Amino acid sequence: MGDLIPGATRRTLQVGALAFTAYEIGEGPLVLLVHGFPDTPATWRYLAPELARAGYRAVAVTCRGYEASSMSPDGDFGLASLIDDVLGWLDALDAERAHLIGHDWGSSLVQLAAAKAPHRVASLTVLAVAHPAAFAALLPTDLEQLERSWYIFLLQRPDLPEVLIAGSGLLDHFWRRWSPGWTPDAEVIAAMTAAFADPEVARSALSYYRRAFDTEHPRWSEAAALLAAPIPVPTLGLAGARDGCVAAELFQRALPPEVFQAEREISVLPGVGHFLHLEAPDTVGAAIIKRLRADKARSST
Repeated sequence: MGDLIPGATRRTLQVGALAFTAYEIGEGPLVLLVHGFPDTPATWRYLAPELARAGYRAVAVTCRGYEASSMSPDGDFGLASLIDDVLGWLDALDAERAHLIGHDWGSSLVQLAAAKAPHRVASLTVLAVAHPAAFAALLPTDLEQLERSWYIFLLQRPDLPEVLIAGSGLLDHFWRRWSPGWTPDAEVIAAMTAAFADPEVARSALSYYRRAFDTEHPRWSEAAALLAAPIPVPTLGLAGARDGCVAAELFQRALPPEVFQAEREISVLPGVGHFLHLEAPDTVGAAIIKRLRADKARSST
């Protein structure tokens, strides 16, 4: 997993007792890139260099538990701790503020980091997964989305998901189902396969589903407050019209203006699915850079 992002420099971000591998490319305003499941920083192999060419410093970080050095000794995958990771990465990068971009689980984390520390977030870009609390509120009334979300209930079961990941191609199935008709990049799949070959990584990644929303966690009240908090940060939401994981229509509804109280822009891209930034890198990159430049122009006036 050495050269996940062409041209990027590999570095380590220390946050408390945990060490996170990051990939940095470019100079300029900081853009922090946070991946989802089942994925790695390789998911940013197109967007990070594009941001660098546009005059930004792009840093893609490996999320908690996706490598041995960031596996919490106490098995803590509580939502409040995952949010602290995002803000801790900014500290490790000596950054007072940054643009945050997240995909899938990373999308949820950057949104809640913006809710906790909006003064540290210049702008927010969310890909494929909308606000987690708004999504959860809408889910019981949407039978089509319940069918798409079957995997969430599967991944919370004990032991069985690990067996399916190890021997039944479950992760490859997710990629095919969530982005139908698209063949994933060999480099991205190779990086995922290498990471999840470690059973502890698989267990950690599954802990996001099993423990992040654990109401018995000692910091659950803090997490619950952030789930209910407004996000006063300019936000761009991008979804794929063919997303087999989260329906584009539900994605739009789950970015409500009562939560996203600053400028909010939502676009659904035709012909692409859940991994839209890999399927249509030029289109997604152009939309993000256009928004970043607009935010810069607005803040300078």
